Amino acid sequence: MGLFGKKTLPTPPAPPAPYHTLSINQVVEHTKTDPDDGLTTREAAHRLDLYGFNELSGQGNVSALSVLFRQVANALMLVLVIAMIISFVFEDYVEGGVIAFVAVSNALIGFAQEYRAEKTMESLRRMASPTTRVIRGDSLISVSTRDVVVGDVIVFEEGDVIEHEKPLGDRVNMVFSSTTVTKGRGKGIAVNTAMGTEIGKIAKTLASTSVASRTPLQKRMDMLAYALFGVSIILAIIVFSVNKWKVNDDVAIYAISVAIAVIPEGLVAITLTMALGVRQMAKNNAIVRKLNALEALGSVTNICSDKTGTLTQSKMIATNVWLPGDGFYGISGRKGFNPEGNIYRYGESVDGSSEKAEGTSETIEIVETSEEKQSKGEEVTLDNMRYAFRRLVQASALCNMAVIRKGKANDEWHGIGDPTESALQVFAHKAGLPKPVLTAEPFKFTIVSEYQFDTVLKRMSVVCRELDTDTHYVFLKGATESVLSQCTKIQLGDTIANLDLESFKPELYAQLEILANRGLRVLSLAYRQVTKTDVEISKWTRDRAESEMIYLGLVGIYDPPRPESKIAVQRCFGAGIEVHMLTGDHPSTAAAIAKEIGILSPLWSFELAAERKSSSLLVMNATQFDALSDDEIDKLNELPKVIARCSPDTKVKMIDALHRRNKYVAMTGDGVNDSPSLKKADIGIAMGLGGSDVAKQASDIVLTDDNFATIVNAISEGRRIFSNIQKFILHLLSGNVSEIVSLIIGLSFLDNAGVAINPMSPLQILFLNMVTSSPPAMGLGIERASNDIMNYPPRTKGGLFSWEVIADTIYYGVVAGGLTLVNFSIVLYGEGDGNLGERCNSSSEPSCEQGDTSCNADELKIACHLVYRARAASFATLTCILLIHAYNCRSLRDPIWSMKLYDNKLLFWSVLGGFLTAIPTFYIPGQLGIGYEWGLIFGAVIIFEIFVEVYKYIKRRKLAPLTLVGGEGLRKQYSVNELDL
Repeated sequence: MGLFGKKTLPTPPAPPAPYHTLSINQVVEHTKTDPDDGLTTREAAHRLDLYGFNELSGQGNVSALSVLFRQVANALMLVLVIAMIISFVFEDYVEGGVIAFVAVSNALIGFAQEYRAEKTMESLRRMASPTTRVIRGDSLISVSTRDVVVGDVIVFEEGDVIEHEKPLGDRVNMVFSSTTVTKGRGKGIAVNTAMGTEIGKIAKTLASTSVASRTPLQKRMDMLAYALFGVSIILAIIVFSVNKWKVNDDVAIYAISVAIAVIPEGLVAITLTMALGVRQMAKNNAIVRKLNALEALGSVTNICSDKTGTLTQSKMIATNVWLPGDGFYGISGRKGFNPEGNIYRYGESVDGSSEKAEGTSETIEIVETSEEKQSKGEEVTLDNMRYAFRRLVQASALCNMAVIRKGKANDEWHGIGDPTESALQVFAHKAGLPKPVLTAEPFKFTIVSEYQFDTVLKRMSVVCRELDTDTHYVFLKGATESVLSQCTKIQLGDTIANLDLESFKPELYAQLEILANRGLRVLSLAYRQVTKTDVEISKWTRDRAESEMIYLGLVGIYDPPRPESKIAVQRCFGAGIEVHMLTGDHPSTAAAIAKEIGILSPLWSFELAAERKSSSLLVMNATQFDALSDDEIDKLNELPKVIARCSPDTKVKMIDALHRRNKYVAMTGDGVNDSPSLKKADIGIAMGLGGSDVAKQASDIVLTDDNFATIVNAISEGRRIFSNIQKFILHLLSGNVSEIVSLIIGLSFLDNAGVAINPMSPLQILFLNMVTSSPPAMGLGIERASNDIMNYPPRTKGGLFSWEVIADTIYYGVVAGGLTLVNFSIVLYGEGDGNLGERCNSSSEPSCEQGDTSCNADELKIACHLVYRARAASFATLTCILLIHAYNCRSLRDPIWSMKLYDNKLLFWSVLGGFLTAIPTFYIPGQLGIGYEWGLIFGAVIIFEIFVEVYKYIKRRKLAPLTLVGGEGLRKQYSVNELDL
């Protein structure tokens, strides 16, 4: 056992020699792993349990001392400490003891809540920590980096984080933790984890600390606390001034009461409220890495989303091929990675129908192996496969790093690699020429070099060697315009012809539009055969390798939209949130999917856009958008809903354009090049499944399911949390205002000695703040989202304290405080004789000073009994009002009878518990109890509710409505001209 009882875990066995001196086979033997299939899930779990997590000692630990210090060193605690000291100085030990108990309790409760919240955030940050792609049980999966064990086969890609090589740069066969992969891909075996890594050795000499940064909301709460501290000092000065600075125990106690009344002790629960909300969001697949995002979600006006995997399912399947001079091919078979299926040649028709297909918004129907479909086209086999088609299949299989294979544990097929490349591999399998066949006899293709996909060039290529003939080939795939720019020739059947771009482009793009208008992602493929050269081919530059290519044709890949995407988009429009699709796909493909999920009107088309300039910019190519100046973009009536062929710089430019329109932007991203836009956006949202580590570290929120609907749910949850905190604070602060109003106006009630009589004692005020107000406020903090929460427009950047909330706080506080004083006055002057006696502010029974013969102790007690009874009535009045007021705070404008009584169980029981707890305090010794005053109390509650409902009714009638009109939301979705159709 280690320090504080922590279990000391064993370390993995040391290698026979430094790892960088061992061969691959030796490393495999030592780590007892399989280089192809990796560790089994069971073995990985065993090693994780045996050797522990892959994390540095002390990494991310929450400091209990720092949390406790924040609870003690704040303005709210300072006021309580000062009040406690004053009570003890004036020998009011009962008051002082209670205040000391409240101060300590408040600190401990606050510590427990914030520490728990910090631990929750720590666990969530770990969930959103960098992930690693490992092969386990012959499947490629993503796991948290802290779950990596020795023997794991790790797959590296661009954007992954490993470790800085210095000073171990000579170990070129090793990769180290914390390094960022900027280019290329690779595979390796984990040989050390946690403190056994090179960076772990360095960490042993360093002390790890965790300093939790304060969010804007927490900082505003800190500022509020200091402001309230200043107010309490000012009010205490007013108390002393009214009493002409004759400070005795009665005056001091009154000043203490006023100071305590200013402080909303329940504010410490805000951190817990936020942590509970963050935990709920994590359950809904959105991990909040920074609490700032939680506060910002309610202000989002625009979402800029990628298409593939976010709005769509990322379940790619190749469905069609087009070859110049040869026509269309259809690919049948099941969805997913199962390579069972056939290929049919249809000629001029995309799907075998008698008429040539034209652009349509309908989703392409995947060709099935029915007799009806087979009869429409010629089945393609290896025996009758045409030369051009064979080359296209080779390009699909070899210019491709994905692998598909059948699992050993079951008969299901799965893919390892990019979904688009996996779809091409499935197509190659169906054609009978997958990579395993092409790299074996009789072809024996081997990859000499790879030029990976470049987001700017929008293409990738490989150089292959056919061993039997010693001939080299370059295979290229990517966006059509990018591939075409590298081609000088074209494959027409069995012959190669010079490429006349002027005559070929119209035909090519017409066929591309046919596929793209059906929602297909369209790739172009090309190749070239390399003769002898004076420079070794493996040393070629990318420009040389990808030049003088021979154009082959198009492959259409279908990625179905997520079923929930359309509903999520509709929810956005209803909430006044604009949705923009920023994708690398062809404009027609992007537009077809955008129409299918509702980002664009079903009536929208490129033909209509050409006729109506007002809608022509709803779909733009990134080249068009990037060519516009900022002034030209700002003059647009509305920004594009879809930007195709999007580059990272285009995303940043779009965010800047939205910011100039005072929009609040959420941006999604997954790649390394998305990190600038994720940082630039108000809320950066990274993909947890397919996103790079760099993108995750640049983001505020990580989606564990890469689903657009999760973003919308997160916005809804963010709105709920923020709204609840607003209700929480409204209830607390309006209670404090009511106390201040009653105490400050109460300065006018002077006893026979000219000292102001306290309408409520410090103990009663502490009871109101800690017992009466705080539990219902917590209930408001977990209030469920209203059914129409996504019918409200985005919240302005004004924050919690909008003018409406400020007005509500003052209004409710003044009315409640005024009614409390009314009942205090009725008891004193209605039923009583108005004799306020002397020394009635003290918590103990008044008594004559020793040697004062003119004083009559019995008369003092009789006079003070009236004050005590009036004080009990005012305390009971405010208690009942504040408990009922918790239900008023559930909505800023809706009447109290429109809300169910029991749907928020914590609120219901806290209000009921507040009544049951408070009733005995009305009859404690010294209060004399209350009797007929209950009629005054119930009357005050009824009058208070009348004031509340009249006030809310006026707000509903006079203020701008909070909800969007359905038609207005629709017009925000589509252009006016389209609706007029």
